[in-house]
Amino acid sequence: MHLSSALCRTQQIFHRDRAANSSLVNIRLIASAAAAAWEREALAAESREGRQTRACALPAPAYAPQSSQEFDRLCSENPDREYPND
Repeated sequence: MHLSSALCRTQQIFHRDRAANSSLVNIRLIASAAAAAWEREALAAESREGRQTRACALPAPAYAPQSSQEFDRLCSENPDREYPND
C-alpha cells in the first residue's frame, strides 16, 4: 500500500509543530527526524502520483469493446479461455 502525498504532508506538518512547541529536547529531536522522514516519503509519493497522472493522460486505445460481454472477455484473467458463441 502506498501512502498519499497529502497524508505525508499532513504528518510532516504535525511533527514539525510538535518539534517547535515541545520543551523537551528529546521530543524535539525525534519529532524533527520524523518530520524529515515524512517529507522524504511525501516526495516519493508525489513522484509516484505524477507518474500515475501521466499514465492516465495517455490517449485512449483505438479499439473499444462494443458490448459488456466483450468487455468482460478483455478484462478476463484468462483471455485465451474458450467462450461459447454469442
